[in-house]
Amino acid sequence: MVAVRARPLRVLDLDSECRPLSWISHDYVSKELTAIAWAWTDQPSEMTCYVLGETDLPTMLRAFLAAYSEADVVTGHYLRGHDLPLLNGALMEQQMPALGDKMTHDTKTDLIVRGGISASQENLSAMLRLEHNKVHMDQAKWREANRLTPEGREEARKRVTGDVAQHIELRQRLLALGYLGPMKKWRSNSSAPMATYIP
Repeated sequence: MVAVRARPLRVLDLDSECRPLSWISHDYVSKELTAIAWAWTDQPSEMTCYVLGETDLPTMLRAFLAAYSEADVVTGHYLRGHDLPLLNGALMEQQMPALGDKMTHDTKTDLIVRGGISASQENLSAMLRLEHNKVHMDQAKWREANRLTPEGREEARKRVTGDVAQHIELRQRLLALGYLGPMKKWRSNSSAPMATYIP
């Protein structure tokens, strides 16, 4: 008899930020990746972060693809509706390989059916009294971040890494309380409609 030892799943927690790039129609604009951060959920203090203006987009994407390929699961808040499509769009523009199929755990769209509460990461974290707080950015800070000024890039770094740190804690609490549904597979070539954002 051969003994098989199962290893724990490698779960990669990620968040991204973007800025408006070009008008498409009316008030709808295209988006450009400006910052990305990730950490393994079992090593939350070892955070990786890239910010546009300090690092070029292809370098940011290659680094993320390397981590993504090692992950058994990727997780984030509104991950399947925002982060993964945004990253795939950036990869397309750079003519790089698309994201491969991956199991995902989205703390917004995989949350239990509920009423009367907001499912934003900030509100869930406050309701559950998490240790990590949301890094707030007002319009002036976003304008600096989107202009890629040194001060703005630092604000974007604080925001994106803060969101990952908070999200790692949020997902663990939601799992402990039984508030998250099962993981779902995300596919780049899926024809399924994109999730609708509800605050």
